Amino acid sequence: MSTTSPDEINAMSPAMRRIFSVLAAVERIGNKLPHPFWLFWILSGVLAVASAVMAAANVSVTLPGTDETQRVQNLLSLDGLTYALDSALENFAGFPPLPVVVTVLMGVAVAERSGLTEAVLRATIVRLPARWVTFAVAFAGTVAHVTFDAAFVILIPMAALAFKAAGRNPVIGVVTAYVSISAGYNASPLVTPSDAIIGSLTTSAAQIVDPNYVVTPTASYFWNAASSVLVAVVVTVMIEFVLNRRPEAESDELADGEPMDLTLSSRDRRAMWQALAVGAAMLAVAFAITLPPGSPLRGESGTLSESIILLNMAVVVSLLFATMGFVYGRQTGSIASLGDLPGLMAEGVRLIAPIVVLFFSISQFLAYFSWTGIGSVVAVDGAALLERLDAPTLVILAILVVVVSAVNLMVTSGSAMWSLIAPVVVPMLMYVDISPEVAQTVYRIGDSCTNAVTPMSAYFILALGYMQQYRRSAGIGTLASYTLPIALVLLVVWTLFFALWYAAGIPLGPGVPVR
Repeated sequence: MSTTSPDEINAMSPAMRRIFSVLAAVERIGNKLPHPFWLFWILSGVLAVASAVMAAANVSVTLPGTDETQRVQNLLSLDGLTYALDSALENFAGFPPLPVVVTVLMGVAVAERSGLTEAVLRATIVRLPARWVTFAVAFAGTVAHVTFDAAFVILIPMAALAFKAAGRNPVIGVVTAYVSISAGYNASPLVTPSDAIIGSLTTSAAQIVDPNYVVTPTASYFWNAASSVLVAVVVTVMIEFVLNRRPEAESDELADGEPMDLTLSSRDRRAMWQALAVGAAMLAVAFAITLPPGSPLRGESGTLSESIILLNMAVVVSLLFATMGFVYGRQTGSIASLGDLPGLMAEGVRLIAPIVVLFFSISQFLAYFSWTGIGSVVAVDGAALLERLDAPTLVILAILVVVVSAVNLMVTSGSAMWSLIAPVVVPMLMYVDISPEVAQTVYRIGDSCTNAVTPMSAYFILALGYMQQYRRSAGIGTLASYTLPIALVLLVVWTLFFALWYAAGIPLGPGVPVR
């Protein structure tokens, strides 16, 4: 699919030209920002000054559900400077995305370098009609949430390859995968680890009012499954009918090069099926030893959501891809022996070296943000604002979506933010006959959409790194100019979808009424 020609631009409606003009301006302005590595150090400086001012003004909040007072701490004080130096290595080494990205990529690199990834793409997604590729990738993004944060590392590069193989722009593939995973983070046709984490936090908050209240991981299953289709449709429509027509939508390579040769030799096809069979067998064994009640792999509580396999999905995924890649490589001759694997893994990790450098600066900034306590102040005060409003139910819920979306630009960890505001929001809504499950559902709409926009997300930086492999001039503004319109449209459409769902009285999940 070609980018928009000058004649096509002239034939566009004035409204469409204005939209493209705004997006181009967003890209230009965003790309004038400093390199992300330095941007986060600049933000750290701004944060330090803000913390000094707020600490001098004795700004504080009482954490909901406790008697603990959280005061803003001065990052420019002796304690703050000591913390910054003492914790630097720990902040970096303990940065959650770092081990996930490196671990998963080692396994994925074996599958990719062996040729398995390309073979699977040839046999599946790139055989779809061109426009179905976008929907397939977008829907795959919602399904991939079952692998938790590993979804970003697996799907984004594969989506770029899928688009490139189909003769389409790989930059658009990166955007499609990233925005479907991040903006649709809380929508999936499968029960995900995030469902268990958020549900447990909601349970704790609900028990402030009702000590026996329990929110299960499947509480919003019907809603989540329907939302996954909605997210995929919105992303597809925005990509195909708006963003793919942008004059700037090109990569450094020809966006419309010759499609990849889809022919698989009998040897390659046989090797692919053998590799997939081994992968299926590994998954079958994992399920067989985890699903039975009483299985020691379910964790101390005996629940599936706390099984060691789900909690360590990055390692499982890496082993799965590495094993399948090795089987394929041995059959096709691309891998001679086990001795080849470390080199293949190193090649994969080498590609993300620039991203690892960025992770150092972003990990320090996020650690400083947490230490100062400013994040707690923003979250708790935002929830308190909702409490003071006297408005109809749907209006309150819509305001909650907007507030959460705004706060999410700064506090990017969904579970961290919910742990702060749930003890206020959930009891408050329970007192006006709005269930904890509804509060949780509305929160997750707001928490999802702006994930794709904020450069404070480590995975925004990861996606930018993959985008730069195909468009070297891409910067923060480039990625934001693609994700911003999708996030805004999805926020509106998803909120309206919930309003219709609520009005129709459709259950959120098994045995969970919406009102």
